[in-house]
Amino acid sequence: MGALEGAVKREDGKQTSIYLTHARLSHPKIGEMSRLGLPVPPGFVITTTTCLDFFEAKGKMPASLKEEYIVALAKVEKQTGKKFGDKTNPLLLSVRSGAAVSMPGMMDTVLNLGLNDDIAAALVEATGNKKWVYDCYRRLIQMYQNVVLGKSTDPYEQVIKKVKATKGYKYDMELSGEDWESVVVEFKILSKGSLPSDPHEQLETAIAAVFNSWFTPRAVRYREYNNIEGLLGTACNVQTMVWGKGGVGEGSEGEEEDTM
Repeated sequence: MGALEGAVKREDGKQTSIYLTHARLSHPKIGEMSRLGLPVPPGFVITTTTCLDFFEAKGKMPASLKEEYIVALAKVEKQTGKKFGDKTNPLLLSVRSGAAVSMPGMMDTVLNLGLNDDIAAALVEATGNKKWVYDCYRRLIQMYQNVVLGKSTDPYEQVIKKVKATKGYKYDMELSGEDWESVVVEFKILSKGSLPSDPHEQLETAIAAVFNSWFTPRAVRYREYNNIEGLLGTACNVQTMVWGKGGVGEGSEGEEEDTM
């Protein structure tokens, strides 16, 4: 990818691995939506070349990547007025694949990155919406176990089913804020605290998981079945989290949560 408007500039002058999503050509779909003036959540794109470097290094991130994404993240924080990892006004992120050819449902996604116990408590204080906050938090724990750590979500679903049975609920949406908070406690016990409390560690491991999803059996079979050839890997889209009701979700790729 050549130098584009919106590229994150490196101090050493070398080719960047990251482009801001408002750059018109940073990613075919996101860039086109931005060009059309649609409300694209602020974020940045880690290039397919970086994915290739990741695999060539046997699953290790390029040394310069964190330096570059910190610069990009600072720009996103400035755009949103929020700060990643901050307790008073936290920025939450989504991480998705960005392959040049659409592969619906084949690649991995992690939502609500940036939550931990302290930030969840601060968000409850700031929003007064315990139900939304702890529903988001339990989703992060559950997704992290499945996408990043490769574990089954069945035990986590059983926790939710047990709460619903105990309370006489039929649907997940009936759970209260206190219910979801208790679910989070149970999830943390189940996961043995494997979700990092450091938001930056969450982000780095989620990016690696998205890259690794390029070679999951379902993704490989999908490309074979649809005769998709010649692709080097996937880009990784890191965007501000938005939610369906009252959010700015139209410009984010994939389905957003609708829990507000």
